[in-house]
Amino acid sequence: MKKFLRILGFAKPYWAYALLNVFFNLLTVVFSLFSFALLVPFLNLLFGTAELVTERPPFKLSSDALLGNLNFEISRIITESGQLSALLFICLVLVTAFFLRNVARFMSSFYMANVRVGAVKDMRNAIYKKILILPLSFYNKNKKGDILARITNDVQEVEYSIMNYLEMLVRDPITILAFLFFMLSMSPQLTLFVFLILPVTGYIIGLIGRSLRKTSKIGQARMSDMLSHIEESISGLRIIKAFNAIDYSDKKFKEQNGLLSSLMIGIYRRRDLSSPMSEFLSSVVIIVVLWFGGQMVLSDSSTISAADFITYIIIFSQIIPPAKTFAQGYYHIQKGIASAERIFEILDAEEMIVEKPDAKPVISFNEKIEYRNVGFKYIKENVLSNVNLTVEKGKIIALVGESGGGKSTMVDLLPRFYDVTEGSILIDGHDLRDYRIDHLRGLMGIVTQESILFNDTLFNNIAFGSINATYEDVVAAARVANAHNFIMEMEKGYDTTIGDRGSNLSGGQRQRISIARAVLKNPPILILDEATSSLDTESERLVQDALAQVMSTRTSIVIAHRLSTIQHADEIIVMQKGQIAERGKHDALIAKGGVYKRLFDLQSFS
Repeated sequence: MKKFLRILGFAKPYWAYALLNVFFNLLTVVFSLFSFALLVPFLNLLFGTAELVTERPPFKLSSDALLGNLNFEISRIITESGQLSALLFICLVLVTAFFLRNVARFMSSFYMANVRVGAVKDMRNAIYKKILILPLSFYNKNKKGDILARITNDVQEVEYSIMNYLEMLVRDPITILAFLFFMLSMSPQLTLFVFLILPVTGYIIGLIGRSLRKTSKIGQARMSDMLSHIEESISGLRIIKAFNAIDYSDKKFKEQNGLLSSLMIGIYRRRDLSSPMSEFLSSVVIIVVLWFGGQMVLSDSSTISAADFITYIIIFSQIIPPAKTFAQGYYHIQKGIASAERIFEILDAEEMIVEKPDAKPVISFNEKIEYRNVGFKYIKENVLSNVNLTVEKGKIIALVGESGGGKSTMVDLLPRFYDVTEGSILIDGHDLRDYRIDHLRGLMGIVTQESILFNDTLFNNIAFGSINATYEDVVAAARVANAHNFIMEMEKGYDTTIGDRGSNLSGGQRQRISIARAVLKNPPILILDEATSSLDTESERLVQDALAQVMSTRTSIVIAHRLSTIQHADEIIVMQKGQIAERGKHDALIAKGGVYKRLFDLQSFS
């Protein structure tokens, strides 16, 4: 119930539309009751049992008062114009009542659409915003396909299974209660009997609904596994083809798809059972009521007339459709709550990188970056231990060492992609965690080994994150990054779309676009994470020329795989097993004959 109420919480901003929906649902019920109330005088007129009413009874909110007023009006028409005129009057009033009933019903659905669609829209927005906020460690533990399944399939299931039945939750209980109240005023004894047998049908329906919820959650998990496999297959298609693994991948997918299909058959069978079961149970209830009420009509001390009993049965039969819809909705909602649970697992995921309520703004970098006794671990083992390092403003610091030595972790801590587990990192004497996160990251430009580009134009990729960038600003940044010439050679220039992850560009071109993006941001601190290690010699030279221009006026931290590219760094830090093994300039480290000299000799030899 808590999860269901939480889903309904997304509909709160649309409460005005919900109130209009309730209002028109009430009108629908009123017109429905009015039209059915006309059946009693209609039947009495046909059966010839109508007694003329000469005095108008006082109006009250009861079936007796309503029927009394109708009988008075029909009696007046019979007296003045005859029975056929009264019959015509009843038919015209019935047509009008049914017309107004359906107009009100349409208007209730008209306003409910705003609630239903708006709530789902806000849910998707909340999930996407959470995906952007969650730390990188969250995505190291969860499959991308599973996350995609939650924001697409699970949200769609919630929309289909819960939001589509929101109107039912308002309309059907109102309809059922109003009709029961009307029935109670017609025959308390018969209505009490109905109250006794309805809970039995509700209990039977509830048993199946609970099992459906559990199975649906398993089904959604298997769907996410299958989507993860598809996403990995598309990303790794080159490797699948190269290693002749098409049959292996196909077999694995068919196994997952088969398991999902078997489970979904069971889910659909349980859900589809709701309609025939509720219809059968409602038929049994009507038959039992017919038997019990028929006895009351035929008894010597009858408390209800034949016309009233027929009207009672007709009104009671009108309770069956909303009750049936309510039963079907219960099944769907149970299935939707299973998806809601998976959605809330993302929305409730812990935000490891939390900004302090009183975080300070920072708009400039003036003195130095300091790593002070820094330690870090992802799960159990330390990745960094007791790291102490000072980076003065305007200096170029290079981080080198074997893979897994902690180089990338060192730079990932600086923009707070992760937080230190020991010690602290300071900028201008203040702990990073004291600053506003957006201001902190605004001080930094990052160029990674893998160029992260988007399926958009070259202009939008360079201007990414720079909202007010002009065409001239983008061109200037591209010139600094040695990218302008190759961009202008393209058919649409800066308006050229570069494909998924920049697939229409070469590796060197992608990297220069990444550098141009960092240049346009104009950050005082530049982080280069093996920015040239995957490039050929010519592309590397062009990128190195671009980086040289960019780094000349900025504080730079460079992770280098090729040691030849960082020989002129102000200080080289050699990382080994999460600690600083050596530090100094290139010539001094070579002369020392330690770890750096061994790495340099290995690269020179190769």
